[in-house]
Amino acid sequence: MNRGTIIAGVLAALLAGPALSQPASADPNQPPPHTLPYPDLGSGKSRAERRTSYDLSPELHRGVSAAAIRAQQRRLDAALAALPAQRPGVPDAYVVTIALDSDPVFAREAREAARVLGARYGAGGRTLTLAGPDGTRDDAPHGSITALLLTLAHLGTVMDGAEDVLVLYTTSHGMDLGLAYHYGDSGYGVLSPVKLKAALEEAGITRRVLILSACYSGVFVPVLASPDTAILTAAASTRSSFGCVAENDWTFFGDALINRALRQPVALEEAARMATRSVAEWEAKARFLASLPQVSIGAGAKAWLPSIEATMPPIASAPVGRPAFAE
Repeated sequence: MNRGTIIAGVLAALLAGPALSQPASADPNQPPPHTLPYPDLGSGKSRAERRTSYDLSPELHRGVSAAAIRAQQRRLDAALAALPAQRPGVPDAYVVTIALDSDPVFAREAREAARVLGARYGAGGRTLTLAGPDGTRDDAPHGSITALLLTLAHLGTVMDGAEDVLVLYTTSHGMDLGLAYHYGDSGYGVLSPVKLKAALEEAGITRRVLILSACYSGVFVPVLASPDTAILTAAASTRSSFGCVAENDWTFFGDALINRALRQPVALEEAARMATRSVAEWEAKARFLASLPQVSIGAGAKAWLPSIEATMPPIASAPVGRPAFAE
């Protein structure tokens, strides 16, 4: 995704000063825009120390009222309470999709990804979306690093780590430090590979399908790869991915993988190959530098994936929304 603005704001302006809070939108269904510089979230004296500090996944909220914080906490609490406990002896999939940026393309993508992945993995009642307003609705707990970490901690109490599977889809801007959290001019943060790994381990979630749509998202692969992990990323650790224009319905990777390949009754590995081919074709036609999506599926994951894919719809569903790339 062409995410140069946010990446430049984070990596080239690490000494940016504090900015004023943003006024609330008159229409609650309209997402807040980004208008102010991304603030410095690192700590330490040297550049190396400051980069290392991002492993702690710093998160900043400013100009947010106590009432708004409480309202979001209530939304999240209600959504988590609605998730049923796992069924003993049955490998249940729990699907979480999250938009970590207020640009509406990410909220639209996260909502539809929940529908596609929930249907594919038989997780209708065990699906949770964390996303802000997308221009037409504001009906979910908003995505943030804290919201995701609380969700994972809760899932650790309702899942059986020995048989159940987490299917996590994230969509946002990204950088070589991790996934960027950026909500208007009031929320900022970086979810690092180290922090995500620690949260999953603390929750006891060992079986997982991790699908990360962001620039540089390949940085998560060496940290999170394991025998029981399937991880798919939109780009290599040194590459951008494309399609994140706010007005879009899909990013390139989301359209290729979620909206097309995973609607097909094929195994995850084949769907990943299909999506990679589509992305490469679109990028070549647009004359973009290839994003090089990454795929790592552990031996254990290859053994249990068929059990959660056994209930996938036998007939493909049709893509929805505007294509990310116009042929």
